Parts: sequence; C-alpha cells; structure tokens
Amino acid sequence: MAMRIEQDSLGSKEVPIDAYYGLQTVRALENFPISGILMHFKMVEATVMVKKAAALVNADLGLLKPEISRAIAAAADEVLAGKLCDQFIVEVYQMGAGTAFNMNVNEVLVNRAIELLGGKKGDYAFAHPNDHVNMAQSTNDVFPTAMRMAARLLFAELLPVLRDLEQAFREKAKEFDGILKSARTHLQDAVPIRLGQEFAAYAVTIGKCQERIAAAARSLEELGIGGSASGTGLNTHPQYRTKLVEYLRTWTRIEWSNAPDMREAMQSNLPIAEASSVLRLLALELTRICNDLRLLTSGPTTGFAEIAMPAVQPGSSIMPGKVNPSMAEMLNMVCFQVIGNDLTISMAVQAGQLELNVMMPVMAYNLHESIEILKNAIRVFIDRCVSGIVADANRCRRYAEGSMALATALNMYIGYARAAEVVKRALHEQKTVIDVVREEKLLTEAQIAQILVPMKLTEPGLPGKRDESS
Repeated sequence: MAMRIEQDSLGSKEVPIDAYYGLQTVRALENFPISGILMHFKMVEATVMVKKAAALVNADLGLLKPEISRAIAAAADEVLAGKLCDQFIVEVYQMGAGTAFNMNVNEVLVNRAIELLGGKKGDYAFAHPNDHVNMAQSTNDVFPTAMRMAARLLFAELLPVLRDLEQAFREKAKEFDGILKSARTHLQDAVPIRLGQEFAAYAVTIGKCQERIAAAARSLEELGIGGSASGTGLNTHPQYRTKLVEYLRTWTRIEWSNAPDMREAMQSNLPIAEASSVLRLLALELTRICNDLRLLTSGPTTGFAEIAMPAVQPGSSIMPGKVNPSMAEMLNMVCFQVIGNDLTISMAVQAGQLELNVMMPVMAYNLHESIEILKNAIRVFIDRCVSGIVADANRCRRYAEGSMALATALNMYIGYARAAEVVKRALHEQKTVIDVVREEKLLTEAQIAQILVPMKLTEPGLPGKRDESS
C-alpha cells in the first residue's frame, strides 16, 4: 500500500496515501483496537454540521479566509450527502472525551478541502485540521454538542414510529372492543374485561411514553458550543456561539439554543441521562406489553390462545409446525439492551470531574444505539405483529363466562362470604358460578339476567342497578 508521511507533536508516521483521515486517526487505530464498533453515523453528521457552521461563522467574522471556509463547507456537504463514509473509522472505546473522533472528522474534512483547493491529501499548508477546521473549537464543546444534536435528530425519527404504534394499538382496540374475556390478576381469574380495553390501555401507555420522550428531546436542544476547552469561550469571537447556532437552526429546522451557562453545559450531561432514562421507561413498558401479548397468544392448545400473532417464521428446528411469538421476543431483547445501555450511560454521566466528563464517547454510542434499535424494532413489530393480530372471540367469551370472578357481582346481593362459598362449590364440581347460583336458588332468572351479564360488568356501575348518573 502506498503511504504518505505525516508529522505531529509526537513524531512522524505513515498514513495510507489515499486516506482522507490523517495521523491522529492512525494513532487511534493503533492505540484502540478494542471492539471494531463505530459511532452511529448520525454522530458523524452532527459533528460535520458543527464544523461546517464554524467554518462559515469564522469567515463571516473575518477570522478564516473565505476560500478555506468554502472548501471546508463543501467537504462537509459531501459527507452530509453520503460520501466519504468509510473514512470515519475511530471506534467507540477511545481516548477520553472523544478527541480521537473529533480529529478523525477534522482530518477527513481538511483533506477533502485541500483537494478542492488544488492540493494533495496531507499537504496542510493549504488548510490545517486544527488551525482551520477546528478553529474556535475544542473536542470539549464540539463532542457534547454533536452528541446532543445526534440524539435529538434520532428522536425525531423515533417519535413518528411511536405514534404509529399507538395508532396500531388503537385500531386493534376498536376492532376487539366487542370481544368479552376474563381479566387476570396474579395470573388468576379476575372480573370480565373486553379485549379492546386491554389494547386501548396499551395505546395510552405508548402515548404517555411519547410525551416523556418529546420533553427529553427539548432538553437536548440546549447546546454548549462556544465553550471551547473549559466552558470559558477562550479563542472564540463573542458572536461566534450565537451565529453558529443560527446556522444549525436553519439547516435542521430545530430550535437549538445557546446554553445559558457554558461551564454547566460542559460539566453536566444531565440531558443525556434524561434522554436515556425516558428510553429505559419506554423499554420497561414495551417489555410489559410484549410479555402480555406472549401470554395471550400462548398455546395453541395448552395456553391462553386468546389471540394469534402472524406466523413470520418457523419456531423450531425439531418440532414441526411450531410457531412462536417471534416479533414480541425480538422486541423484548431490544428492550433489555436499552435497559443495559441506560446503566452504562448512568455510570458515565456521574463520572464527570471538574470541568469535563471524559466518558462521553460511551454515552454517545449507547444513547444513539438505544434510539436506533428501538426505532427499527418498533417499526417491524407494528408491521409484522400488531397489525396482524387476530382474536379468538369464542375462546375469550368461554373463559369470561366460566370465570370464578363473576362471583364478584354477587357481593351486593348475597355478601362476600356466601359468594366465596359459591366459588368453592363451582370449582369443586367443575361448574360455572351461574350454574351454582341457579341450583341454590340464590337469585331469580330475572336477577341473573340483570346481574351476571359479563359484558355489563366491563364498565363502571353497580351490577343489576340502573345507571342513575344521568
């Protein structure tokens, strides 16, 4: 492989001649061959947007030559259009704060800018990664700014998918509203409920999760760019931070704002912890819902089998014809990963010291991964599971009418203790509650018709009593 020689304060090294990255990236590859896991590309895009905005602002303020500014901006546009993606090769587990990642971006942009200026890669007399692409910046303000931006942009992709999931549950709630079934508490028979009511509750849950995520997204819009090395703004023009954020607002149509205190924005990663926390809450709720659906579809002959999920894949390599709730299982695993990511982020967020938290790369990776895998998993869960769920209305009704919990409606007429005796006899003799009530002549047929109507027991009211609320 043909090489070029580059030099930094630690000495000289060879760099592949065709590479747009430079010496600091090569050092990172040598020092950190840990996992091969790269940052989410949205982090690259956010960082590149910051670099482009900085180049334009510094030119606007008369600090950067217009031709260098234009070349850096043009190089940034190429990356944002999907070019040079294979040049961002610094992995997640790297030197603290993300300096290696920041320099990887600086080097790629500057070497492409050098070409646009008529030079060859590595000829930093045309433009320099530190002096020009990194002008008025430090990793310490660029990385947390880009980390927040990337998460906010990814949230903008997640929220519509959550709205689709909420709507999918609402549609199933409407479809299943007339299907009577037995509720279950402690996995034991409980009073009647409608299958549609269960699905409507899932929709409400997802709606509440959206509200929390939207609030967390807004807190990510506060950016500490302009703080430079320690949050004091050293080496930045007084108008730099305000003008830079104006560019970002125009390009993304998101209401980014300058942090009121640049020191706080550098010291604290509270918005990252908040964003991760709401994803953990979403994961907890999705796990619960998936567990419910897996129970409801259990069977087909030895379980609840009240619903059936679409058959998407054979479920066993040895048992012919077996079909599993594969999509719900997949979403469960994604949720477990998100919960684990949140613990990693929590540990990293509390690890800040004085003016900087050097654990930001692992925060960024885990947060962005959580949003990405939830978005993708929920999308296919809607398409390949929720939208195709069907109900076994007859089985649901049979469970409801045979439930011992129907005796709850008798409390007002024969008392709790006597109703419990009815349940015990019904269980012992394998009869229904209604059968025992008839045999013991505890109620007349007219009263049974009024009181022990399971569908009427699925709404607020006193069994057998006229609704006098109106």
